[in-house]
Amino acid sequence: MLRRLVTRRFHRELIAQTGNFARISWLGQPIWQNVLDLWTIQETIAEVRPALLIETGTNRGGSALFYAQLMDLMGHGDVLTIDIEELHDLDHPRIEFLLGSSTDDAVLARVRERAAAADGPVMVILDALHDRDHVARELELYAPLVTPGSYLLSQDGVIDEISYFADSRPGPLPANRAFLAAHPEFEHDRERNERFLVTHHPLGWMRRIR
Repeated sequence: MLRRLVTRRFHRELIAQTGNFARISWLGQPIWQNVLDLWTIQETIAEVRPALLIETGTNRGGSALFYAQLMDLMGHGDVLTIDIEELHDLDHPRIEFLLGSSTDDAVLARVRERAAAADGPVMVILDALHDRDHVARELELYAPLVTPGSYLLSQDGVIDEISYFADSRPGPLPANRAFLAAHPEFEHDRERNERFLVTHHPLGWMRRIR
């Protein structure tokens, strides 16, 4: 109990100190990610070696660039990233940028086309609008694209746990919980989620097991 309280206090202070990681960058490009979670993502990409990583929520493009440059180092994989607006001028041969809502039919058609053509594992990271209902919709649409043994990461369930984000509730966490209860083909990877004790993505790491 004491450990949980101390961990939660540290997490709140870390968010406040970094402005919720809003000033974090990757090679000068804003990335807006909890750096502890980013390390777990890096480990997972190295483990899974996705042929295609699908990201909803491009924002300033730093995370897509980070994933693509990891793939450069591995010599394998592409990134397909989606957002409703373009907030960057990035260009990288491994990244395809899609402009539109992650739930639009035209966007989904292209995403499904790329996933079907992928010559290897498909991994999904959901980091777009963190509204419960939108995340629930994304989970239903994007989960079928994840290949067995690979991962779906639903980000920022911390919105529902820490008072700093109270004005943004309900967020992803109830959507994650409902999805896992309804989809036995996915399991929560608790060890991955608790890799560094604090995470922005509670119940977020979901492994497809069948």
